[in-house]
Amino acid sequence: MKLVDTHCHVDFEHFDDDRDAMFARYSEAGGEWLVAVAVDLDNVPRLQALAEARDHVFFSVGVHPNHEVDCEPDVDTLCALAGDAKCVAIGETGMDFFRKHVDADIQETRFRVHIRAAKKMGKPVIVHMREADADTLRVLDEEGIGETGGIMHCFSSDRETAAKALDMGMSISFSGNVTFKRNDELRAVAAFVPEEAILIETDSPYLAPMPNRGKRNEPAFVRHVAECIASVRGVSAEYIAELSRDNASRRFGVAL
Repeated sequence: MKLVDTHCHVDFEHFDDDRDAMFARYSEAGGEWLVAVAVDLDNVPRLQALAEARDHVFFSVGVHPNHEVDCEPDVDTLCALAGDAKCVAIGETGMDFFRKHVDADIQETRFRVHIRAAKKMGKPVIVHMREADADTLRVLDEEGIGETGGIMHCFSSDRETAAKALDMGMSISFSGNVTFKRNDELRAVAAFVPEEAILIETDSPYLAPMPNRGKRNEPAFVRHVAECIASVRGVSAEYIAELSRDNASRRFGVAL
């Protein structure tokens, strides 16, 4: 199985004790490359270091919508950091009203700044959306996301929301939550999304898929996401893995 984890946080302290072994397990599972995603600008040097040390690691630049910072990012700062050859996306960014650590108006302004930086750099936007579907889609539309495109990361909304994002040219990325026993609605979305828009991810160290739910997640577990989506679509896991890998290559501009 040839896999790509399109969204993970392998720089987090959760992996400090076994990071090399974690990468080895990912390779053994069929992992070809992955995208290590930023949640603030302070961790960008760590991401750069990981990417420089490993050919199969790429990274993003951005500030999570609910991450409290002393200084808000501006377009020029994001673009300067995103100029690194191994930076393949801007984000994660977006809107999150589940935990309002950051006011909604600040989240929206931050989101718009990220989209404008992505358009300037010609790189996709990684979008975090939680209990903020209408506002997230509104901002994407108003900012003309179709010019650069992006990824609806760890998608957890309904089919109607997915359809609206797809109409804007977004990819839909599924994480371990699609495997959870009571998540039939999300599996229905996974069956609905067109082949060319499907991506898979772990969002590790969070949201470990079945049968590892409750444990620390890691990139090797992305194969369980592929297996789940394959089951609801009536195809092989290998087919979904390679389909997502090819889609990721096009979306992130990473050569196969």
